[in-house]
Amino acid sequence: MAIRLSEEIKQFLDDPETRKVLATTDREGNPHVVFKGSIRVNEDGYLEYLELIESSRTNRNMVNSIWFRKSVAVAVLNGGVSYQIKGIPYRSIIAGREFERAYQWTQEHLGGIDLSAVWLIEPTEIREESFEKRRLEEEEEHPILKHLDRLTVTENETKYNK
Repeated sequence: MAIRLSEEIKQFLDDPETRKVLATTDREGNPHVVFKGSIRVNEDGYLEYLELIESSRTNRNMVNSIWFRKSVAVAVLNGGVSYQIKGIPYRSIIAGREFERAYQWTQEHLGGIDLSAVWLIEPTEIREESFEKRRLEEEEEHPILKHLDRLTVTENETKYNK
């Protein structure tokens, strides 16, 4: 596996208050971004996405991504903290023990909804995207890219400039 997701990220994804967004692209590279509450981390540390509609645009894009090893991205947000997890779909499960487990979960949590596939995504990159964290990182990396009105003048500089 390319990277391991921390326990903190796993708990973050398991929290029902966490908003989850899946970004995929079609064959022409056009983005498709949708909210998907059925994304979680499985016991092996892979992102697991339950696809409920076989003919959906997301499912078609996931098939394209697995065939051509294209990345997908999952953005998650909870209480002002957000992460982006990039990964490569590596397996689509449509039958067997893992599928049955996911099907049971779907029935218990979503009612009479059908399950088309269980997608496993191998995480390749994770980055905290919370505003304050990103702002501090950018200021540290690019210290001279500040608006002039944000630069402060010290008391000593003020005395000598008069």
